[in-house]
Amino acid sequence: MDDDTVFSQASAGASATYPAQCSSLRKNGFVMLKNRPCKIMEMSTSKTGKHGHAKVHLVGIDIFTNKKYEDLCPSTHNIDVPNVSRSDFMLVDISDDGFVSIMNDNGDTRDDLRVPEGELGQKIRDDFEKDSSVIVTVLSAVGEEAIVASKLATN
Repeated sequence: MDDDTVFSQASAGASATYPAQCSSLRKNGFVMLKNRPCKIMEMSTSKTGKHGHAKVHLVGIDIFTNKKYEDLCPSTHNIDVPNVSRSDFMLVDISDDGFVSIMNDNGDTRDDLRVPEGELGQKIRDDFEKDSSVIVTVLSAVGEEAIVASKLATN
C-alpha cells in the first residue's frame, strides 16, 4: 500500500449497541427492550430480596413505533443501550408515494425516508405547503431511521 492511497470512507466499526449496567440507566435515556430501541419513560428499583439482587423495572416507548415495552433486570447486570443519533435535514420535496427528499448541511440529498403516519406526517405536509423551508429531525438507531420531528426554519 503506498502513502497516497485515499480512503473514501472510514468507520470505527462501532456496534449498534453498547452494554451498560442496569443501575446506571436514567429516565429519558435509551435502552434496548425486547430487541427494540426504546426511550426510558419509567424506572424503579426494588430492594434486594432473599437471593441478593436488587431489580430494576424498566418501562420504555419504542422510538420508532411508539409501542410500550417493559423489562425487569438485576441492577448489577448489563443491558444493551442503542447508539442513537439525531440529525436535522432541510425538506426539499414530498413525492406522491409518500417519500421525502431531504438535504443535509453539506448539500447531500437522500430520498429513502417516508413521511411519518398520523399527526406529525400531516403537520409536515401542511407546513411544507404553506412554507417551503421546513426542517425535519431524523433519528437513527440499530439500522433503522425515521423522521421524528419537524419545525419551520428561521431565516
